[in-house]
Amino acid sequence: MTATGRVIMNAEEMEIAIQRIALQILERNSDVSTLCIVGIHTCGVDLAQRIRSAIKVLKGVELSYGSLDITLHRDDWSLHSQNPIVRTTDIPFVVEDSRIILIDDVLFTGRTIRAAMDALVDYGRPQSIQLATLVDRGGRELPIQADYVGLEILVRPNEHIQVLLREHGGDDEVVLQN
Repeated sequence: MTATGRVIMNAEEMEIAIQRIALQILERNSDVSTLCIVGIHTCGVDLAQRIRSAIKVLKGVELSYGSLDITLHRDDWSLHSQNPIVRTTDIPFVVEDSRIILIDDVLFTGRTIRAAMDALVDYGRPQSIQLATLVDRGGRELPIQADYVGLEILVRPNEHIQVLLREHGGDDEVVLQN
C-alpha cells in the first residue's frame, strides 16, 4: 500500500527513531522488572512490537506486552461511525502496579491517549503510564505530552499524517497528506 503525499520519514529514519525510543525508554527506566509495553490498535500495536524487540536486543529482556482497543472509550466514536470496528484488547499481564509504556503511531489531539488511559485502568491501576509515539504532529486539544517521540512536526489542521508499515503490506514510511 502506498499513500500519496510527501514522505516525511522513510524506512531507515523510522528504524532509527524506533531504536532511539527504545534507548530512551531504557535510560529512563533502568529497572525493567515491572515495565510493560502496550500498543494501541492499529499501528501502535506493530510499533510496540518493534520497540519491544529493540529493547530485547539492547537489554536482553523480553518485556510483557499487550494490545489495546480504545474504540468504545473514545468520546467521539459515534461521530465517526454508527457501527465502529472493535478490535481485540489483549492484556495478558497484571496492570496493577506495572509501569506501562503506551505506544501510538501519531499524537494529535490527545483524545486517543485519554481513551487509552481510560481503557487501561479498566484492567487495574498502573504505577505509571509513559507515552511513546512515532510522530507528534501538534494540535493538542487535551493536556497530553509524549515522553518519547520519533519525529515532531507541526501539521496544519487540513493535513494528515499516515503511517505505513510493512506489517500491513507496504513500505515503512510516514507520509504527509494534504
